[in-house]
Amino acid sequence: MLDELEDGPWPSFVSGIKRLRDAHGDARVGGMANDLLGQLEHSYETRKGYWKGGTVSVFGYGGGIIPRFSEVGGEFPDSKEFHTLRVQPPAGNFYSTDILRRLADSWEKWGSGLVTFHGQTGNIMFIGASTENTQHFFDEINEYGFDLGGAGPCVRTGMSCVGSARCEQSCTNEHRLHRELVNNFTDDIHRPALPYKFKFKISGCPNDCTNSIERADFAVIGSWRDDIKIDHDAFAEYLSAKGRRHVIDNIITRCPTNCITLTDDDQLEIDNRNCVKCMHCLNVIPKALSPGDDKGVTVLIGGKRTLKVGDLMGTVVVPFMKLDTSEDYERIVELAEEVIDFWAENGLEHERCGEMIERIGLVNFLEGIGVDVDPNMVAHPRESSYVRMDGWDEEAAKWFARKRQAKRQAKDADDAQRDGDAAAADASKTKSADAPAHIAVTVTESP
Repeated sequence: MLDELEDGPWPSFVSGIKRLRDAHGDARVGGMANDLLGQLEHSYETRKGYWKGGTVSVFGYGGGIIPRFSEVGGEFPDSKEFHTLRVQPPAGNFYSTDILRRLADSWEKWGSGLVTFHGQTGNIMFIGASTENTQHFFDEINEYGFDLGGAGPCVRTGMSCVGSARCEQSCTNEHRLHRELVNNFTDDIHRPALPYKFKFKISGCPNDCTNSIERADFAVIGSWRDDIKIDHDAFAEYLSAKGRRHVIDNIITRCPTNCITLTDDDQLEIDNRNCVKCMHCLNVIPKALSPGDDKGVTVLIGGKRTLKVGDLMGTVVVPFMKLDTSEDYERIVELAEEVIDFWAENGLEHERCGEMIERIGLVNFLEGIGVDVDPNMVAHPRESSYVRMDGWDEEAAKWFARKRQAKRQAKDADDAQRDGDAAAADASKTKSADAPAHIAVTVTESP
């Protein structure tokens, strides 16, 4: 039956495993691949899965390995233990060819030779090792700098896009933030102690190449809050090469808020106030359009795929914050700590952070993590079906009242300062007027 999976125009994983079995020089690797195919064929014939879980770990770690034991190990002994090791990749998934060769050599030495770069978890997936060899493989790759990723109810492996190293749209230092978060939560990655999984994903711009908004409990998106920069000469060159019709059909009419205009004299104008940063125009003409200079990040909480409730997009919790100084990075790490601590205390078993927010309400969640409700968290709430609006009007009224109070206090402080300056000036004038005139007196001695 497996032969049927090799038919058709698409690449087949069966062909890949057969090639590994037949061409690899190590008999142990070939035997694992052959028995893996044998068990898979048996599963298709009986319409039943034969993998079961268990407990496998390396010294000092409570996660990072997905155990797989075969229930038909007697028939297929070489693949009776086929555990998967999740290994954290470098930030941005940047590797040297030397490191890739070392990883491949280590895995062929201790595992099956099957590797995935990278799963939606963000990890390098080393698929197929015996219980004994998981420790040997981990020890070897740990010596040259690699560590296990998360598996189970813990903080999972973080992901970041290629970022400013290769992309002109980048609005932040994705790789530094990735490392700051991973280094801070390393203990939570290796020792599961949370209600369920918690994922960090960082994208350098609203293109969101890591799929963080719909996949991450804590999504960080690079953004900007000033105007899109326009290189009019580069746009004129593009317009001359492609034609006016092309620009109108492929850029102007595809703006979701109609905020971009081609004038009669072929100039590009953008109503930045109505721009929702969909990135379409910047992607089409990156030489002519680029993000503004006032760059930072937006933080969204609660994205996930289907579990107890349906898919959830992340909800904006921090509309914009700068990430320029070490203090800025400390602030965002502290926010992540507050979110995880609140969720760990209030989340139900097997409940993602977004599902907890759905259950208790966004306002209660924001109060729990110490973040004030801000109407700027969502630009158009009625158009955002994934945001619960329980008590939103009341909280928005409180927000505006705080703003008015702060403005009134600032005005009172300015008035008091001016009154104090005026009183000091009047006192100085009065003192000068009341002071006695200096009279010169000459004293002579009597004869």
